[in-house]
Amino acid sequence: MFGLGPWEIAVILLLVLIIFGAKRIPEVARGLGKGIREFKSATTEISRELTVEDRPPAYRPPVQQTPPNHASPSQTQQPAQQASTAEPAK
Repeated sequence: MFGLGPWEIAVILLLVLIIFGAKRIPEVARGLGKGIREFKSATTEISRELTVEDRPPAYRPPVQQTPPNHASPSQTQQPAQQASTAEPAK
């Protein structure tokens, strides 16, 4: 991409070592890692919020309630079942 060879990379690393010093390089790398981690978490949080907002609301069919005065279907079937299980009249 940039055409960097091994000698150019070595010179860049040597300049970084001279500028920051051997004790400061781990601190700089640690700070850079924290920054990248925070950036990743922020981007995933934003993308999560955007995908939640893009979704249509979930469809929930209305709940049908039977009035309390009417018998439920299970109660209407019980007399028919009792009649069919009764002994035949002689």
